[in-house]
Amino acid sequence: MTSAFQFQEWLSAHSTRTESALESLLDSDQTTPKRLHEAMRYAAQGGGKRIRPLLVYAAGSLGDAKVEALDAAAVAIECIHAYSLVHDDLPCMDDDDLRRGRPTVHKAYDEATALLVGDALQTRAFEILANAQCEVDVRLFMMSSLAAASGSRGMAGGQAIDLDSVGKKLDLAGLKQMHAMKTGALLSCAVQLGGIAAHLNPTQMTCLKNYSQALGLAFQIVDDVLDATADSQTLGKTAGKDAANDKPTYVTLMGLDYAQKQAKQLQAEAIASLEIFGSKAQALQDLALLVVSRGK
Repeated sequence: MTSAFQFQEWLSAHSTRTESALESLLDSDQTTPKRLHEAMRYAAQGGGKRIRPLLVYAAGSLGDAKVEALDAAAVAIECIHAYSLVHDDLPCMDDDDLRRGRPTVHKAYDEATALLVGDALQTRAFEILANAQCEVDVRLFMMSSLAAASGSRGMAGGQAIDLDSVGKKLDLAGLKQMHAMKTGALLSCAVQLGGIAAHLNPTQMTCLKNYSQALGLAFQIVDDVLDATADSQTLGKTAGKDAANDKPTYVTLMGLDYAQKQAKQLQAEAIASLEIFGSKAQALQDLALLVVSRGK
Protein backbone atom coordinates (compact mmCIF):
# COMPACT_ATOMS: atom_id res chain seq x y z
CA MET A 1 0.00 0.00 0.00
CA THR A 2 1.39 3.40 -0.99
CA SER A 3 1.82 5.82 1.91
CA ALA A 4 -0.08 9.12 1.81
CA PHE A 5 1.75 12.10 0.36
CA GLN A 6 3.16 14.35 3.10
CA PHE A 7 3.57 17.83 1.64
CA GLN A 8 5.53 19.31 4.55
CA GLU A 9 8.07 16.50 4.30
CA TRP A 10 8.28 16.96 0.54
CA LEU A 11 8.64 20.72 0.98
CA SER A 12 11.42 20.39 3.54
CA ALA A 13 13.33 17.82 1.49
CA HIS A 14 13.16 19.81 -1.76
CA SER A 15 13.91 23.13 -0.09
CA THR A 16 17.04 21.51 1.31
CA ARG A 17 17.81 20.06 -2.12
CA THR A 18 17.51 23.53 -3.67
CA GLU A 19 19.97 25.02 -1.20
CA SER A 20 22.39 22.15 -1.76
CA ALA A 21 22.16 22.55 -5.54
CA LEU A 22 22.75 26.30 -5.27
CA GLU A 23 25.78 25.69 -3.09
CA SER A 24 27.31 23.25 -5.58
CA LEU A 25 26.45 24.99 -8.86
CA LEU A 26 27.31 28.58 -7.92
CA ASP A 27 30.97 29.59 -8.07
CA SER A 28 32.80 29.75 -4.75
CA ASP A 29 33.21 33.16 -3.13
CA GLN A 30 36.94 32.48 -3.35
CA THR A 31 36.79 32.53 -7.14
CA THR A 32 38.38 35.58 -8.75
CA PRO A 33 37.01 38.25 -8.64
CA LYS A 34 36.12 37.38 -5.05
CA ARG A 35 33.92 40.39 -4.30
CA LEU A 36 31.68 39.73 -7.31
CA HIS A 37 31.27 36.03 -6.53
CA GLU A 38 30.63 36.80 -2.88
CA ALA A 39 27.91 39.26 -3.89
CA MET A 40 26.40 36.73 -6.32
CA ARG A 41 26.07 34.25 -3.48
CA TYR A 42 24.65 36.96 -1.22
CA ALA A 43 21.93 37.59 -3.81
CA ALA A 44 21.13 33.99 -4.71
CA GLN A 45 21.49 32.31 -1.31
CA GLY A 46 19.92 35.00 0.85
CA GLY A 47 16.71 33.14 1.64
CA GLY A 48 13.41 33.45 -0.16
CA LYS A 49 10.50 31.09 -0.74
CA ARG A 50 12.23 29.14 -3.56
CA ILE A 51 8.83 28.71 -5.24
CA ARG A 52 10.36 28.44 -8.72
CA PRO A 53 12.83 25.63 -7.91
CA LEU A 54 10.08 23.82 -6.00
CA LEU A 55 7.85 24.02 -9.06
CA VAL A 56 10.66 22.55 -11.17
CA TYR A 57 11.01 19.56 -8.85
CA ALA A 58 7.24 19.08 -8.53
CA ALA A 59 6.67 19.09 -12.30
CA GLY A 60 9.72 16.88 -12.82
CA SER A 61 8.17 14.21 -10.58
CA LEU A 62 5.39 13.69 -13.15
CA GLY A 63 7.73 11.77 -15.46
CA ASP A 64 11.19 10.24 -15.72
CA ALA A 65 13.34 13.32 -15.18
CA LYS A 66 16.98 12.87 -14.22
CA VAL A 67 17.74 14.37 -10.82
CA GLU A 68 20.78 16.17 -12.24
CA ALA A 69 18.64 17.84 -14.90
CA LEU A 70 16.15 19.03 -12.30
CA ASP A 71 18.94 20.39 -10.10
CA ALA A 72 20.36 22.34 -13.04
CA ALA A 73 16.93 23.72 -14.00
CA ALA A 74 16.10 24.64 -10.40
CA VAL A 75 19.33 26.57 -9.90
CA ALA A 76 19.19 28.19 -13.34
CA ILE A 77 15.73 29.62 -12.82
CA GLU A 78 16.58 30.77 -9.30
CA CYS A 79 19.64 32.56 -10.70
CA ILE A 80 17.41 34.39 -13.19
CA HIS A 81 14.95 35.25 -10.41
CA ALA A 82 17.74 36.50 -8.13
CA TYR A 83 19.24 38.63 -10.90
CA SER A 84 15.84 40.18 -11.58
CA LEU A 85 15.46 41.13 -7.92
CA VAL A 86 18.94 42.65 -7.74
CA HIS A 87 18.25 44.84 -10.77
CA ASP A 88 14.66 45.58 -9.68
CA ASP A 89 15.96 47.01 -6.39
CA LEU A 90 18.42 49.42 -8.04
CA PRO A 91 17.81 53.19 -7.71
CA CYS A 92 17.03 53.45 -11.43
CA MET A 93 14.25 50.86 -11.07
CA ASP A 94 12.21 50.41 -7.85
CA ASP A 95 14.92 51.91 -5.59
CA ASP A 96 14.57 49.64 -2.55
CA ASP A 97 16.88 49.15 0.43
CA LEU A 98 15.43 45.88 1.75
CA ARG A 99 15.11 42.42 0.20
CA ARG A 100 14.43 39.15 2.03
CA GLY A 101 14.89 40.95 5.32
CA ARG A 102 18.43 42.11 4.47
CA PRO A 103 20.01 45.11 2.75
CA THR A 104 19.66 44.90 -1.01
CA VAL A 105 22.80 44.08 -2.98
CA HIS A 106 23.51 47.68 -3.98
CA LYS A 107 23.26 48.66 -0.30
CA ALA A 108 25.34 45.76 1.02
CA TYR A 109 27.95 46.32 -1.72
CA ASP A 110 27.49 49.15 -4.26
CA GLU A 111 25.48 49.91 -7.39
CA ALA A 112 28.16 48.87 -9.87
CA THR A 113 28.62 45.52 -8.13
CA ALA A 114 24.85 44.99 -8.06
CA LEU A 115 24.66 45.61 -11.80
CA LEU A 116 27.40 43.08 -12.45
CA VAL A 117 25.85 40.57 -10.05
CA GLY A 118 22.66 40.62 -12.11
CA ASP A 119 24.59 40.27 -15.36
CA ALA A 120 26.68 37.40 -14.04
CA LEU A 121 23.77 35.49 -12.48
CA GLN A 122 21.87 35.68 -15.76
CA THR A 123 24.74 34.26 -17.80
CA ARG A 124 25.53 31.66 -15.13
CA ALA A 125 21.95 30.36 -15.45
CA PHE A 126 22.45 29.47 -19.10
CA GLU A 127 25.92 28.06 -18.48
CA ILE A 128 24.39 25.71 -15.89
CA LEU A 129 21.70 24.54 -18.32
CA ALA A 130 24.21 24.13 -21.14
CA ASN A 131 26.21 21.75 -18.93
CA ALA A 132 23.23 19.89 -17.45
CA GLN A 133 23.64 16.11 -17.33
CA CYS A 134 20.81 15.15 -19.67
CA GLU A 135 20.05 14.70 -23.37
CA VAL A 136 21.16 17.45 -25.74
CA ASP A 137 17.62 18.13 -26.96
CA VAL A 138 16.40 18.50 -23.38
CA ARG A 139 19.18 20.98 -22.60
CA LEU A 140 18.39 22.99 -25.73
CA PHE A 141 14.65 23.04 -25.02
CA MET A 142 15.24 24.17 -21.43
CA MET A 143 17.61 26.95 -22.50
CA SER A 144 15.19 28.19 -25.16
CA SER A 145 12.29 28.19 -22.70
CA LEU A 146 14.21 30.09 -20.02
CA ALA A 147 15.48 32.65 -22.54
CA ALA A 148 11.97 33.35 -23.83
CA ALA A 149 10.54 33.66 -20.32
CA SER A 150 13.31 36.02 -19.20
CA GLY A 151 13.52 38.40 -22.15
CA SER A 152 11.61 41.23 -23.78
CA ARG A 153 8.50 39.08 -24.36
CA GLY A 154 8.61 37.81 -20.80
CA MET A 155 9.97 39.06 -17.49
CA ALA A 156 12.06 41.98 -18.80
CA GLY A 157 9.21 43.13 -21.01
CA GLY A 158 6.78 42.98 -18.10
CA GLN A 159 9.15 45.08 -16.02
CA ALA A 160 9.31 47.64 -18.85
CA ILE A 161 5.50 47.86 -18.91
CA ASP A 162 5.48 48.19 -15.12
CA LEU A 163 7.92 51.11 -15.19
CA ASP A 164 6.03 52.78 -18.03
CA SER A 165 2.73 52.44 -16.14
CA VAL A 166 3.71 54.44 -13.05
CA GLY A 167 1.11 57.15 -12.52
CA LYS A 168 -1.04 55.83 -15.36
CA LYS A 169 -4.33 53.95 -15.43
CA LEU A 170 -4.21 50.40 -16.76
CA ASP A 171 -7.40 48.49 -17.49
CA LEU A 172 -7.79 44.93 -16.23
CA ALA A 173 -6.60 43.40 -19.52
CA GLY A 174 -3.46 45.54 -19.48
CA LEU A 175 -2.76 44.67 -15.86
CA LYS A 176 -3.15 40.94 -16.60
CA GLN A 177 -0.74 41.22 -19.52
CA MET A 178 1.85 43.02 -17.41
CA HIS A 179 1.64 40.45 -14.62
CA ALA A 180 1.66 37.52 -17.05
CA MET A 181 4.97 38.79 -18.41
CA LYS A 182 6.66 40.26 -15.32
CA THR A 183 5.86 37.48 -12.83
CA GLY A 184 3.91 34.77 -14.60
CA ALA A 185 6.39 34.03 -17.37
CA LEU A 186 9.16 32.86 -15.05
CA LEU A 187 6.80 30.91 -12.78
CA SER A 188 5.30 29.23 -15.83
CA CYS A 189 8.78 28.48 -17.12
CA ALA A 190 9.69 26.75 -13.86
CA VAL A 191 6.84 24.30 -14.36
CA GLN A 192 7.73 23.92 -18.04
CA LEU A 193 11.38 23.13 -17.24
CA GLY A 194 10.30 20.31 -14.94
CA GLY A 195 7.98 18.96 -17.63
CA ILE A 196 10.68 19.13 -20.28
CA ALA A 197 13.14 17.26 -18.05
CA ALA A 198 10.42 14.68 -17.34
CA HIS A 199 9.84 14.07 -21.09
CA LEU A 200 6.10 14.83 -20.85
CA ASN A 201 4.00 14.65 -24.01
CA PRO A 202 2.35 17.69 -25.67
CA THR A 203 -1.04 17.09 -24.01
CA GLN A 204 0.57 16.90 -20.59
CA MET A 205 2.63 20.02 -21.27
CA THR A 206 -0.53 21.91 -22.24
CA CYS A 207 -2.10 20.96 -18.90
CA LEU A 208 1.01 22.21 -17.12
CA LYS A 209 0.87 25.44 -19.12
CA ASN A 210 -2.73 26.03 -18.03
CA TYR A 211 -1.78 25.29 -14.42
CA SER A 212 1.25 27.56 -14.41
CA GLN A 213 -0.47 30.50 -16.12
CA ALA A 214 -3.27 30.50 -13.54
CA LEU A 215 -0.76 30.05 -10.73
CA GLY A 216 1.48 32.85 -12.01
CA LEU A 217 -1.36 35.37 -12.05
CA ALA A 218 -2.56 34.22 -8.61
CA PHE A 219 0.97 34.66 -7.27
CA GLN A 220 1.15 38.28 -8.45
CA ILE A 221 -2.34 39.11 -7.17
CA VAL A 222 -1.35 37.80 -3.74
CA ASP A 223 1.79 39.95 -3.94
CA ASP A 224 -0.44 42.98 -4.64
CA VAL A 225 -2.61 42.09 -1.65
CA LEU A 226 0.36 41.62 0.65
CA ASP A 227 1.96 44.88 -0.47
CA ALA A 228 -1.24 46.64 0.60
CA THR A 229 -1.92 44.74 3.82
CA ALA A 230 1.32 43.34 5.32
CA ASP A 231 4.21 45.09 7.06
CA SER A 232 7.83 45.21 5.96
CA GLN A 233 8.95 42.64 8.54
CA THR A 234 6.44 40.10 7.26
CA LEU A 235 7.29 40.77 3.61
CA GLY A 236 11.06 40.97 4.03
CA LYS A 237 10.94 44.04 1.77
CA THR A 238 9.50 47.52 1.98
CA ALA A 239 5.71 47.37 2.33
CA GLY A 240 3.42 49.79 0.52
CA LYS A 241 5.89 50.50 -2.28
CA ASP A 242 3.32 50.07 -5.05
CA ALA A 243 0.92 52.63 -3.61
CA ALA A 244 3.77 55.01 -2.77
CA ASN A 245 5.05 54.79 -6.34
CA ASP A 246 1.54 55.13 -7.80
CA LYS A 247 1.76 51.75 -9.56
CA PRO A 248 -1.33 49.99 -10.90
CA THR A 249 -2.16 46.80 -8.98
CA TYR A 250 -5.15 44.50 -8.62
CA VAL A 251 -5.91 46.13 -5.27
CA THR A 252 -5.80 49.71 -6.57
CA LEU A 253 -7.71 48.83 -9.75
CA MET A 254 -10.33 46.36 -8.51
CA GLY A 255 -10.26 46.55 -4.72
CA LEU A 256 -8.99 44.22 -2.00
CA ASP A 257 -12.04 41.94 -1.88
CA TYR A 258 -12.00 41.36 -5.65
CA ALA A 259 -8.27 40.64 -5.61
CA GLN A 260 -8.58 38.06 -2.83
CA LYS A 261 -11.50 36.30 -4.54
CA GLN A 262 -9.71 36.33 -7.89
CA ALA A 263 -6.63 34.70 -6.35
CA LYS A 264 -8.79 31.91 -4.93
CA GLN A 265 -10.54 31.39 -8.27
CA LEU A 266 -7.23 31.16 -10.10
CA GLN A 267 -5.98 28.70 -7.50
CA ALA A 268 -8.97 26.47 -8.24
CA GLU A 269 -8.37 26.76 -12.00
CA ALA A 270 -4.71 25.80 -11.54
CA ILE A 271 -5.56 22.72 -9.51
CA ALA A 272 -8.29 21.65 -11.95
CA SER A 273 -5.72 21.72 -14.77
CA LEU A 274 -3.79 18.91 -13.07
CA GLU A 275 -6.60 16.33 -13.15
CA ILE A 276 -4.92 14.36 -15.94
CA PHE A 277 -1.98 13.54 -13.64
CA GLY A 278 -3.98 12.18 -10.70
CA SER A 279 -2.14 11.76 -7.40
CA LYS A 280 1.24 12.29 -9.07
CA ALA A 281 0.50 16.03 -9.12
CA GLN A 282 -0.13 16.35 -5.38
CA ALA A 283 2.99 18.47 -4.85
CA LEU A 284 1.88 20.89 -7.60
CA GLN A 285 -1.60 21.08 -6.05
CA ASP A 286 -0.19 21.81 -2.62
CA LEU A 287 2.17 24.45 -4.02
CA ALA A 288 -0.86 26.21 -5.53
CA LEU A 289 -2.48 26.21 -2.10
CA LEU A 290 0.74 27.51 -0.55
CA VAL A 291 1.09 30.35 -3.05
CA VAL A 292 -2.38 31.74 -2.34
CA SER A 293 -2.14 31.28 1.44
CA ARG A 294 1.08 33.31 1.76
CA GLY A 295 0.95 35.89 4.52
CA LYS A 296 -2.03 34.30 6.28
